[in-house]
Amino acid sequence: MANTTFHLWFPNIFEFKGGIQTYSAFLLEAIQNIYPSDRYEVFLKHDKSPSADFASLAPTQFHCTGVVPSGLRTPTFAAQLLGWGFWQRPNLVISTHLNFSIVGQQLQRWAGIPYWAVAHGVDAWDIQRPDLQQALHHADRILAVSGYTRDRLLQEQNLDPAKVSVLPNTFDTERFQIAPKPQYLLERHKLTIEQPIILTVARLDSSEKYKGHDQILQAMPAIRREIPHVHYILVGKGNDRPRIEKLINELNLNDCVTLAGFIPDAELCDYYNLCDVFAMPSKGEGFGIVYLEALACGKPTLGGNQDGAVDALCHGELGVLVNPDDVDAIAQALMQILTGIYPHPILYQPQTLREEVIARFGFEQFQKTLAELMQTK
Repeated sequence: MANTTFHLWFPNIFEFKGGIQTYSAFLLEAIQNIYPSDRYEVFLKHDKSPSADFASLAPTQFHCTGVVPSGLRTPTFAAQLLGWGFWQRPNLVISTHLNFSIVGQQLQRWAGIPYWAVAHGVDAWDIQRPDLQQALHHADRILAVSGYTRDRLLQEQNLDPAKVSVLPNTFDTERFQIAPKPQYLLERHKLTIEQPIILTVARLDSSEKYKGHDQILQAMPAIRREIPHVHYILVGKGNDRPRIEKLINELNLNDCVTLAGFIPDAELCDYYNLCDVFAMPSKGEGFGIVYLEALACGKPTLGGNQDGAVDALCHGELGVLVNPDDVDAIAQALMQILTGIYPHPILYQPQTLREEVIARFGFEQFQKTLAELMQTK
């Protein structure tokens, strides 16, 4: 693939950091490592400008549509993708949001340009739009972030299994490290170093109740009967906070639950190290990068057994999988983990957890898998 031009279509990577944004940034870094001499045109729907401190590994041009009013942004972005595509005739288009693949199909149809699309989670499940279904069937390859998402796509959309591959999420292994409980966070939240702490990191958005924090709150009365000094910290902001506060009041949990709200990125690793178990018994995750981050900090980790957490926790090899609708099962699992009697020794081996999650999901493995996929395109 010498002298190749890549067009990469991302929602954004600079001004907001979510799962798709993180995946997109790592994808850009990995493909430029693989093909450092090629040309990259990166199209960003929601970013207004590239970050001043962003260092490209290869010749890279960013095209930002975030300055366009939101009502006009989608047609403007689509027109930009089509215009540049027809003009430059890239060798390959890779889109990290499925909706963009509709434009990819037009370029493929009229100019013969191949396109790949990335399927994350809810964006890829139960797709009903005929134009998007058609775009998926015509894609040259679909990269699913988990086996769970791949299986759902194949089952629901009747796609050719040969062109749907798994390229799991990755994470910053240097940023997330094992460390003692940070004293400043213990003081901030008026906690003692001996207190058992449960942590969830999730957006508190009304559309993301599937994260499972409600079930943990409902499990807390039973947990604190066995572990009186247990404390639950829920990190994240969103429009669902008033409802969650009401639930905390109804359950009389005000003295053992902390809603930490928004935290700066620089504090995230410290929060993982503050906890004794990371728990997010979700049922709507395409993968869940937070599980990897917690494991890299050596923390016992609990997820749901009905979504992409199954992939992130390697079908239970690296953590605990529970029915996300079973409050009693969540309570029992958390009590066993916190009291050191859960029958899975790796949970209590921080360095082993870290080494295993890096070996399976570190950036080197991500790049290696991508390189293999590019060779078989």
